[in-house]
Amino acid sequence: MAGKKQFDMNTALDAAMLQFWRDGYADTSLDDLSRATGLNRSSIYSSLGDKDKLFLRCLDLYTARYGEKYDAALAHAAPDDPVAAIRAFFDVTLGRIADPALPDGCLIAQTAMAIPVLSPGVAAHAKEALGFQHLRLRAALKSGGLSDRDAEAFAAHVAAVNQSLAVMSRAGAGRAQLLDIVGVTLDALSQTSHTQRT
Repeated sequence: MAGKKQFDMNTALDAAMLQFWRDGYADTSLDDLSRATGLNRSSIYSSLGDKDKLFLRCLDLYTARYGEKYDAALAHAAPDDPVAAIRAFFDVTLGRIADPALPDGCLIAQTAMAIPVLSPGVAAHAKEALGFQHLRLRAALKSGGLSDRDAEAFAAHVAAVNQSLAVMSRAGAGRAQLLDIVGVTLDALSQTSHTQRT
């Protein structure tokens, strides 16, 4: 239609996601979102929703995008090798951290740290996203031969380490330090896996 600005919804959502990822929910204003998406306030409200609704859509986008990457990494590892599966899982995180086109850290980790000041709906959504990661890891570890107890414990541990990698990278930790952290987890998992096989 002549005179009406056209925009691509996916492009706008991606730009909004990167803005929230870069500055966090609390420190991202509607003016920031307007600059990031190229849309004025009324267009944001009419097309993308209020700030909470837009943030939830961005969190879903982020969760789906990286969830697919994590699922693919875990699926391509040998089904009976939990160490290879978790190494592949961490490779996704380390690859994201190393990408200069992306903000530091992790949108889910940032959101989780802000849960005390978020609206109940946004906080619940963030907890749900963390829960998906835990379930994904637990399933991979179970299929790798770990007992229920160890699969549960390592799923919680790997999820926590994964979030800490994002926080530490945002604080300036280098790749070598992050790899050392991953290495400790993989060594512990290897010992547990070996013990259960012998």
